[in-house]
Amino acid sequence: MLDIVAVFVSITAVLAFLNRRYVGLPPAIGVMGIALGLSVLNMALDAMGFHALHTLEQSLVESIDFSELLMQGMLSLLLFAGALHVDLSQLRSYRWQVASLALVGTTASTLLIGYGLWLLLSLTSLELPLAYCLVFGALISPTDPIAVMGILKSAGAPKSVELVIAGESLFNDGVSVVLFSLIVAMIASGEAPSALGASKLLLTEAGGGVLLGAAIGYLAYLMLKSIDSYQEEILITLAAVLGGYALANHLHVSGPLAMVVIGLIVGNQGRSYAMSEQTEKHVDMFWELIDEILNAVLFVLIGLEVVLIQFSNSLIVAGLAVIALTLLSRLLTVGVPIAALGRRFRLPSGSWRVLTWGGLRGGISVALALSLPAGGARDIVVSLTYMVVIFSILIQGMSIASVVKRVIPCADTQ
Repeated sequence: MLDIVAVFVSITAVLAFLNRRYVGLPPAIGVMGIALGLSVLNMALDAMGFHALHTLEQSLVESIDFSELLMQGMLSLLLFAGALHVDLSQLRSYRWQVASLALVGTTASTLLIGYGLWLLLSLTSLELPLAYCLVFGALISPTDPIAVMGILKSAGAPKSVELVIAGESLFNDGVSVVLFSLIVAMIASGEAPSALGASKLLLTEAGGGVLLGAAIGYLAYLMLKSIDSYQEEILITLAAVLGGYALANHLHVSGPLAMVVIGLIVGNQGRSYAMSEQTEKHVDMFWELIDEILNAVLFVLIGLEVVLIQFSNSLIVAGLAVIALTLLSRLLTVGVPIAALGRRFRLPSGSWRVLTWGGLRGGISVALALSLPAGGARDIVVSLTYMVVIFSILIQGMSIASVVKRVIPCADTQ
């Protein structure tokens, strides 16, 4: 295991250096773009009869369980690090906007994409059961906080827009995981869940995750408040994240939502009342490094994993149609409501375009797709997911800064 970690960290370091020294793209986009380019080059060389490098990359990627690594390892750290810097007082002032986008928007998007994909595939030679189409809708609907937050900061988006889209991204992945689990359980049982059963699962997973996060976050806050030593206080935050996520898994509640709540409590109550200036500086530096390192490794893995995908002409055509479908869904479930409600969302004019185009998909979608049981349906879902994620990060991520500057007046910085 140590050898595998060493190889991927070394690859990430080299690609991060190349991006910083020669390419100059935002870190997440740059390392993924270079990794993807190398993977495509390897695939082309393999098609021409030069198999050595392709075989080496394939064996390296197959040696790691991407879904397990992200969902059971990296996700807890990344979500906590993201929530740690969200101002809860500002987020509270946009609570209904964030809640409606994360809950109603994600659910509506799941249904819209799921049924839309089912209709699209009926026009092609590909076959995918409706249940798996809905699974795809659930895993592709949430915006990825890991991708969104770093790119929006570099894009110079107004604080209000950044706050709403970051808050939505932090919470909608928890909603998505619940919906994904519900549909997968339905496929396994062969029966459609009742409204009561679905509501119970949603309440247990989402509500339980929030309550567990609040309990662990408050306990961590009390421990931080009782001492003043940044070494131990950093250790407390790390234990709260790793231990809290493991406990959430054992209790069958939403670990992602628990991590967000813990991060909000430690980042706000803890920062204001339980940390000295020196502790705050070291805690922020520690979690910023964790965030940057894991973020870079994650996006390199996404770029390299593409060698395992078996693309065909029909899949590529379907993928292009699904990219358009996901953008349309984002427009209808996020852009149109914001544009229609206007002032009630209290966002600068033109924000609906930024939130529509800035709805980036990332590692969480890929991890959920890879967690599906092996089979033809899984292969189609994984391939479509990769095409949407690659388009999202490379095309949308690289152009979101220009969208922000073009559609939001400079004066609207609230």
